[in-house]
Amino acid sequence: MEHRVCPWWLGYLLASPLRKLLQDPGSLLELYIRSGMTVLEPGPGMGFFTLELARRVGNNGRVIAVDVQPRMIAGLKRRLAKANLLQRVDVRLATEDSLGLADLRGKVDFALAMAMVHETPGENWFFGQLAEVMKPGGIVLLAEPSGHVTEAKFQAELDAAKAVGLTVGERPVIRRSQAALLKRAV
Repeated sequence: MEHRVCPWWLGYLLASPLRKLLQDPGSLLELYIRSGMTVLEPGPGMGFFTLELARRVGNNGRVIAVDVQPRMIAGLKRRLAKANLLQRVDVRLATEDSLGLADLRGKVDFALAMAMVHETPGENWFFGQLAEVMKPGGIVLLAEPSGHVTEAKFQAELDAAKAVGLTVGERPVIRRSQAALLKRAV
């Protein structure tokens, strides 16, 4: 799987504060995250969105950040520690076979799948595991970069999500992305 993922060293660029000019995590997440929530972020890289997620879930919430690259995880932990947010985030190393989320079955309120599903072994693999951990009524914000993911590939991702019981709702506008809100049935 590593040949398909973003190189670890690019994580520094992706976590740059300058990226906020294109995608502001606060604005993007404000409608979806509340204090006390359990939030999943697969493919967090070095934490461009993770820090904002951790701030928004507060002391009573939790963020689970799962990545396949140890160097990305190390960078993420450094950034979380520097921001005094490490205690709110459960950082996990995934394997090629599993996201390692079995303990979260039915516990996740919100998942942010930002520009990463196309890097997984397959959309069926990803959404099968994601659907298992979502609470009834839980929301997934799926966004894929327009430059990397064709409309047909994005539709295949939406179809895979539907096949495991996630319904496609709104199509929020996210700059340079194709996006959709997915919901687990109540």
